[in-house]
Amino acid sequence: MAEATTPAQPALRRALGLKELVLYGLVLIQPTAPMPVYGVVSQEAKGHVVTTILVGMVAMLFTGLSYGRMARAYPSAGSAYTYVGRELHPGLGYLTGWAMMFDYILNPVICVIWCAKAALNFVPEVGLAVWEVFFAVLFTSLNLRGIQASARTNQWMAVGLGAVIVWFFAAAVHFLAHGPALTTTTLLRPFYDPQTFSWSAVSTGTSIAVLTYIGFDSISTLAEEAVDPRRNILLATVLTCLVTGVLAAAEVYAAQLVWPGYQGYPDVDTAFVFIAGKAGGTALFAALNLGLLVASIGSGAGSHLAAGRLLYGMGRDNAIPRRFFGSLDPRTRIPRNNILLVGTITLIGAFAMSYQLGAELLNFGAFIGFMGVNACSLVRYCLRGKRWSPIQWLPPLFGFLTCLYIWLNLRTAAKVAGAAWLAFGFCYSAWKTRGFRQNITFAAPDEHVAEPG
Repeated sequence: MAEATTPAQPALRRALGLKELVLYGLVLIQPTAPMPVYGVVSQEAKGHVVTTILVGMVAMLFTGLSYGRMARAYPSAGSAYTYVGRELHPGLGYLTGWAMMFDYILNPVICVIWCAKAALNFVPEVGLAVWEVFFAVLFTSLNLRGIQASARTNQWMAVGLGAVIVWFFAAAVHFLAHGPALTTTTLLRPFYDPQTFSWSAVSTGTSIAVLTYIGFDSISTLAEEAVDPRRNILLATVLTCLVTGVLAAAEVYAAQLVWPGYQGYPDVDTAFVFIAGKAGGTALFAALNLGLLVASIGSGAGSHLAAGRLLYGMGRDNAIPRRFFGSLDPRTRIPRNNILLVGTITLIGAFAMSYQLGAELLNFGAFIGFMGVNACSLVRYCLRGKRWSPIQWLPPLFGFLTCLYIWLNLRTAAKVAGAAWLAFGFCYSAWKTRGFRQNITFAAPDEHVAEPG
């Protein structure tokens, strides 16, 4: 009699090679990443935007190495919360996850602010407040209906933005070729202007400019679908940071040559669009403004949905009140309470803060996660693994210290607001665990499927 066979359990297919992983990271970050923050960084760094992008790239390269190394240790779970919670301490992991919530909740806020400013460039008669309400309601309504952008749509959007970037470079070269002769001093000024340079200004600018790289760490969540993940996750993370940094530096370098200095922008938050208009005329202004507007709508709606799903995962695990946060709409199977809550926070945040403050608060949470991952790599491979060759301990140590330096150079308002958020999370976890006498679970964003239910 033949033995009964048990059907094999479905598993994720390992189909993503190094090229596919790098492309995923680049599409996720977007090739236009430095453009929305350009004006704010330019003012804070007194014109040294290229320098801030390159300094940020160094920090991200070392942090990318740590993410890749931790993906080797935990190939099926890729988040700063998971690494810190398992490698250092569950309580530290909880606070890391709590800080990560800042990223998810604040991303739709800054997208609403930027979308409103971009729409204002097209139709200024409507008014900024009306546009902010419109986009906050748009993000909420889209996610209540369960509308999501497909991967194919995101890829085509990246292609379209790539074409606009090529157009911008061509227009900038044409503009500069027909302008005054470029001297060595002019060509070097975007990197170092002795009249305005200070490490304090560059450091503050870098603390905002690193928003360019946010999202590279998501590559580690694909470990179960990657071919040879122990090798390719690390390489893809580092290569994504490197390519992003080089492309971003080239974009802002061209912009600084077209518009020398750091003052006189018609609108600081959309300064790059006006620089493109100076180089390529009305057509390029409109194309880039529209392209970034569409990309920001997609990013804002996507991050709004991600925030709602993160809160749902936390509520389902009862890390936060399950009755409210862990419930689904019986018809749409969507965490309606969370989507509405995030929408309300987004609308309030758009009126209560500037784009710059929102970006700094987002980086506040992100860099806590980055420092945590660097610390995990140092602890696992050096302190516990007893591997003390320089190649083992220098990258995570330098990555941690660089991220700490950038994090400390956030403006005081961002650090105060971020510290208040962490304090609230600490107090809540203390109450939830009865003075830390019980364990508490905190769902990582990547540990729950996209469609809960």
